[in-house]
Amino acid sequence: MAVLNRLLLRVGARATTTSHSKFRAFSSSCSIVNPEADLKASPPSSSSSLLGSKLLPLRQDHHHPVQWVFLGCPGVGKGTYASRLSKLLRVPHIATGDLVRDELSSSGPLSSQLAEIVNQGQLVSDEIIINLLSKRLEAGEAKGESGFILDGFPRTIRQAEILEGVTDIDLVVNLKLREEALLAKCIGRRICSECGGNYNVACIDIKGEDGSPGMYMAPLLPPPHCASKLITRPDDTEEVVKERLRIYYEMTQPVEEFYRSRGKLLEFDLPGGIPESWPKLLQALHLEDHDDKQSAAA
Repeated sequence: MAVLNRLLLRVGARATTTSHSKFRAFSSSCSIVNPEADLKASPPSSSSSLLGSKLLPLRQDHHHPVQWVFLGCPGVGKGTYASRLSKLLRVPHIATGDLVRDELSSSGPLSSQLAEIVNQGQLVSDEIIINLLSKRLEAGEAKGESGFILDGFPRTIRQAEILEGVTDIDLVVNLKLREEALLAKCIGRRICSECGGNYNVACIDIKGEDGSPGMYMAPLLPPPHCASKLITRPDDTEEVVKERLRIYYEMTQPVEEFYRSRGKLLEFDLPGGIPESWPKLLQALHLEDHDDKQSAAA
């Protein structure tokens, strides 16, 4: 497989070229809100910013599905928003965290090694992540997939360089959330042991003070038939979460600068839960969700 071979051949290689900034979108259940002229003239909103004060130029390409990356601290909600956008844009959402958990639940050769790494709150090595991602890309290509939204990769400069050598990333969305809210969210995560549904029992209510706005994030409670089957991930303890955040800030923040210097980074501060954040994220991406509007109107 061409994609897999290029990915593996470039492990450890350093990318020597940079790509021009691109923002691609195509028609599905979404539409572009503003024409290109309006997008270039529009100032950045308070919840998002780009390198300098420039906005990414919009180019509609109906033949090239988006190739986006989602960055952000553990627990920030990358999976939630990446999944919503993948449905809206009709491209696969590839979460490396899910790939790791799937491997953990299997009897594969990496499962015991991964269990020890994850339970200690450590980052999985580049080699393991690339191995899992390669298998996922190979399976997707066999099914005729095109385009993607990556969630949880790249986490290091080395991974970013490998990815840049393989494909042309259009946009990198960096989700940001206050650390106190992040900690509460991670500790409040729950999974239904029967259906695998993800929920959160944390009710986050941060009062605004000293001119900073408050924040409210309602809990995402399970339906009655799942309520008695909730379990906590073994790595969702305060100690492990704090260690994950420490490692993230140390190793992953340089990736933000990697993409910022290439004009591909969109930084988005989550103002609250999904009802508050989703419309503003769509606005920052110059997209519109007709289905969401119809649901709200109903």
